[in-house]
Amino acid sequence: MHADCSSEVRDQAESDSPVRIDVGEDYSDIRESIRRLCARFPGEYWRSLEESGGYPTEFVRSLTESGFLGALIPEEYGGIGLPLRAASVILTEIHAAGCSAGACHAQMYIMGTILRHGSSEQKARYLPAIAAGELRLQAFGITEPTTGSDTTNLKTRAVRKGKAYHITGQKVWTSRALHSDLMLLLARTTPVSEVERKTEGLSVFIVDLREALGKGLSIRPLPAMINHNTTEVFLDDVVVPAENLIGEEGRGFRYLLDGLNAERILVSSEALGDARWFCAKAAGYSSERIVFGRPIGQNQGIQFPIARAHCESEAADMMIRKATALFDAGMDCGPDANIAKLLASEAAWHAGEAALQTFGGFGYAREYDIERKWRETRLFQIAPISTNLILAYVAQHVLHMPRSY
Repeated sequence: MHADCSSEVRDQAESDSPVRIDVGEDYSDIRESIRRLCARFPGEYWRSLEESGGYPTEFVRSLTESGFLGALIPEEYGGIGLPLRAASVILTEIHAAGCSAGACHAQMYIMGTILRHGSSEQKARYLPAIAAGELRLQAFGITEPTTGSDTTNLKTRAVRKGKAYHITGQKVWTSRALHSDLMLLLARTTPVSEVERKTEGLSVFIVDLREALGKGLSIRPLPAMINHNTTEVFLDDVVVPAENLIGEEGRGFRYLLDGLNAERILVSSEALGDARWFCAKAAGYSSERIVFGRPIGQNQGIQFPIARAHCESEAADMMIRKATALFDAGMDCGPDANIAKLLASEAAWHAGEAALQTFGGFGYAREYDIERKWRETRLFQIAPISTNLILAYVAQHVLHMPRSY
């Protein structure tokens, strides 16, 4: 089904030769399959969901049945066993088709935490069911109302009592919790006052939402500017079996960072897809829209913003490919994943602005989907990490400037 280049990347990494970065339309068969799938879910489908605040159940089911949501799960657990680059291509094409992977993308990068750090028992218990679509792993409880991006100071506590942990706290902006069977949860198992470094004493748990709901756990929808199915999660002495602890107690922050690089790469891929969708829509409309006897696209004032957004998206594409190649080779990709996220989010936003300006008043009409995608792509400037935090990271860790926070 695909041209798997992961073995080549691994071989090159092991021989200390440069990591290979493919250009052009790699995974052409996957791209074509995604395009056909997305054609069944036009703008009307997404507009109706937004009006009702609904979840794209049919879309997610189609992705699951096609195997795409289990793309990163090894074949031994019922998945396809593809590298992160393939997942990146999948999400890019979904968004380039005008659809949204926000309802299901978390399953791709969340499961990496179980894949890389989970026990053999946890993998055998959960991964086959996730690959088959029998279980949904779509929610990751990290952010809290009072700490935001200051993750090491989160307040949610998990206390070991016998064979279980008792967890109390609150999470916010936990998307898809109402549409997921399982949730990964980051909680503090050792008070921050008792650790040498603030990054120590945090642990990751698998919470079975089906069992915990109504037993100390409650979920409340959090209406937002876009239909992202986000929620607040409240935990009041929720009992989680000790066997649901991922990896070692107190090392959760390390596991979190590992997953965040994958998240930023995949979200960057979605932003890239949005940029391409906007550019294609704007270029097409400007060539057909006749004002004062000629196409508006003949005017440089219309051409230049669209052309610049296209150039920015091409640059973002190359950075995404680099970050993904490093990730798949098991090499450090933190700087590259963050830079890819910044460039792709900027490209998507500039492309959205160009498209809205090109469509003029019709850009505000819901039937053209420009205003919906414009609102959706604005989120990339904030989540899963804000532009300013990326700049601070690059300044400190890449340019070795003094830490700003």
